[in-house]
Amino acid sequence: MNTPAAGPGTLAERILRGVGGAENIESLTHCATRLRFQLHDGAKADTAALDALDGVMATVAQSGDRLQIVIGGAVARVYSEIMNLPAMRGAGTPAPRSDADVKAAMRAKSRGRYAWVDNFFEYLSDSFRPLMGVLLGSSLIIAIASVLDALGVVDFRAADKSATWVFVDAMWRSVLYFLPLMVAYNAAKKLKVDPWVGAAVMAAVMTPNFTGMLDPKSGIPGITCTTNGTLGTQECVAHVFGLPMQLNDYGGQVFVPLLMVAVLALVYKGLQRVFPETVHLVFVPFFSMLIMIPVTAFLIGPLGVWAGNGLGEGLSWLNGNAPIVFAILIPLLYPFLVPLGLHWPLNALMLVNINTLGYDFIQGPMGAWNFACFGATAGVLLLSVRHREKEMRQTATGALAAGLLGGISEPSLYGIHLRFKRIYPRMLVGCLVGGVLVGVLGGVDTKAFAFTSLLTIPVFSPMATYSIAITAAFFVSMALVYFSDFRTPEERAQANAERDAAEAASRGEAVAADDRELVTVGAAATAASGSASGSGSGSGSGSEAAPAAPTPAPATTGKSIELAAPVAGRVVGLDEVGDPVFASRALGEGVGIEPADGRVFAPVDGELIIVAATGHAFGIRTADGVEVLIHIGIDTVKMKGEGFDVRAEAGRQVSVGDLLVEVDLDAVRAAQHPTVTLMTVTNTADLASVEPHTGQDVTVGVPVVTVRR
Repeated sequence: MNTPAAGPGTLAERILRGVGGAENIESLTHCATRLRFQLHDGAKADTAALDALDGVMATVAQSGDRLQIVIGGAVARVYSEIMNLPAMRGAGTPAPRSDADVKAAMRAKSRGRYAWVDNFFEYLSDSFRPLMGVLLGSSLIIAIASVLDALGVVDFRAADKSATWVFVDAMWRSVLYFLPLMVAYNAAKKLKVDPWVGAAVMAAVMTPNFTGMLDPKSGIPGITCTTNGTLGTQECVAHVFGLPMQLNDYGGQVFVPLLMVAVLALVYKGLQRVFPETVHLVFVPFFSMLIMIPVTAFLIGPLGVWAGNGLGEGLSWLNGNAPIVFAILIPLLYPFLVPLGLHWPLNALMLVNINTLGYDFIQGPMGAWNFACFGATAGVLLLSVRHREKEMRQTATGALAAGLLGGISEPSLYGIHLRFKRIYPRMLVGCLVGGVLVGVLGGVDTKAFAFTSLLTIPVFSPMATYSIAITAAFFVSMALVYFSDFRTPEERAQANAERDAAEAASRGEAVAADDRELVTVGAAATAASGSASGSGSGSGSGSEAAPAAPTPAPATTGKSIELAAPVAGRVVGLDEVGDPVFASRALGEGVGIEPADGRVFAPVDGELIIVAATGHAFGIRTADGVEVLIHIGIDTVKMKGEGFDVRAEAGRQVSVGDLLVEVDLDAVRAAQHPTVTLMTVTNTADLASVEPHTGQDVTVGVPVVTVRR
C-alpha cells in the first residue's frame, strides 16, 4: 500500500511523514511511553500507516487535532531523533515546542500572586531536580549494603571495615559529600551565571587545604577549637588576614551553596556590566572568585551552617517533644508540597540532619506518604485491570514500578492522582494511618539520604516499625481507592463506554470520543442516576414549557412511537450533520435539526436517565424501552458547560415538551462548534425500524422520527 509513512528512512522520518510532515506539527512533546502531537490538521495523519511501522505500538487519535503515538521505552530517543531531523528546522515553519518549553509555559500559567515566591521555589527545585538520578543511585548503593548488613554478610557500621567496604562507602558518600558542588553548579546555571564559577567557589572551602584546618592536631598556628554541647560537633576558628573565620566541614551542606550562588549572581552580573565584553572571559570569573571565596568562607558559609542547624534543631525539638504530632504532620503535608515543588527545603533539611546529627528523622514519616501514594496507584492499577482500561493500566504500572523500586512519586502524582479528585482524600487516610503508626511506635530514623522505596527499607531503624507503617499506609490507600473507585459514577460510565468504543473500533466500528459517555445509554443509566444531583441545576419539576405550547407528539399506538422535534428548525438527515460518527449510525438512526433558537425540549415521554455534566447531551428511556439520545452541537463537550443552562435532572420522569436545557447558541458559534442538534435512537438495532422525516422546517413537538417495535 502506498502511504505517507511508507518508503525508506528511519523510524523518526517515517513517523514525520505519517503525521503529515513537519509543516503539519504545531507542537510535539513526549511522556514516558508516548509521543504527543498537536497537529494543524489531524486529517492529514495516516494512522493506519503509522500503526504498521515497526517500533510503533499503537496510535491514538484524539479530538482537537491531537495524536498520540505509543513507542514504549524508546520514546525519548525517537523524540530526539524527530526533533533533530532537518525538516523540523525548515524555513518558514515554527519549531515545535519541546517538553521543556511546554513545562515552562505551564509553570508560567500557574504562577501565583507574588512572583518572588514562585521564583524562590523554582530556584530551589531547579537546583535539586537534575540531581535526582545520582541521589537515587547513591541511595540504592547504600540500600544494597544495608541489606547485606541485615543478612549478616558484612558489618556495615563497623569501625574496622576492610578496604573493600571502605571503598563501597566512598561510592555512595561521593554524592552526599560533594553535593554542595553539584547544587552550586545547578543553582548558578539557573541564575544564568557560569556554573563552573559557582562550583569553583564552593570547592575552595572543601579542599584538603581548608578542611585540614579543622584538625586541632594539624599544627597550623592561629586555630582554636571548641565542642558544641548541644549537637556534639566540633567548632574551630582560624585567624585569616587577622580576622576570625569559623571553620566548617561543608561536605553535604545545601544551604551554603544556595545562599552563595544567590550573592554570586549579583556580583557576576555586576562585573559583566563593568568590564567590556571582550575581556569577560578573563576578568569576570577572576574577580568573582576573588570576591566570593572569602565572602563564602567568612560570612555565607557560617551563616548557612547556622541556618541549617537552627532549622534542624527546631524540627528535632518538635520530633522529641511531640513525636506523634511530627509523625502525622510530615506525611499529611507532603501530598501538597510535592506537586508545588515545595518539598525541596525539607529534603535539604534531611541532608543537614545527616551531616550535623548523623541521622535524619524526617524520612521515616515521609515514607508513610510515599507508600500511601504508591498504594493509591496500586488501587488504580487493579481497577484498570478489572475494567480493561489499557492506557490507565500502562500508566499505573509504570508509575507503581517507579514508586516501589525507585521511591519516585511524581509519575503517580502527575500521571494519575492530580487528574482524579477522588484519589487525594483516600490517599490522605493512608498517610494519616502510616503517620500515626510511626508516632505511636516511637519514630523512625535513618543515617542515609534514601528514596523511600522497597529497596531502601533496610536503611531505616527500627526497620520493623517502618515496615509496619508503610505497609499499613500502602494497603489502606489501595483498598479505599479500589473499593470506592477513583472515578465518580458518571466518570466510570464514561470510561467503560470509552473502553467499549475502543474495543468496537478495533473491530472496525467508529465511535466519537466526545460522545463516549452516551454510546450505551442503558449501561450508563444507573451510574448517571447516582450522580444526577451534581449534573445540573434543575428547576425542580423540569416541566417548563415553550412560550408557544409545543404540539404533543401522538401517544404510543400499537407498536409505533413518534419522537417529537426537541427544538425548532430545519430537519436534516444524519449524513448531512458533518459528523462521521453520527453519519455512521454508530449511535443509532435519527435526525439532525439546525436550531432556530436555543431552547431544547423532551421529544418523548420517559425517564431522563442521563444528563451530561456539561449539559450538551441527554438520554431518555421510554416505558417500553426505546432509548433516545439528544445531543446539542458537535464537539460541544469541549465547552465544559459554558453557555448551557441545564433545567432538568437525571432520574426524573419527563413528558413531551418539558424544557431540558437553554443553550446560548452565540456562545457555541463563538467557540467554533456547529450548533446542529441531533436526536438518535441508540438501540436502533433492537427495534423493527426507525424512520426519520427530514427535509422540513418544524416547530417544537412536531413528529420527526417514527419508531416501530
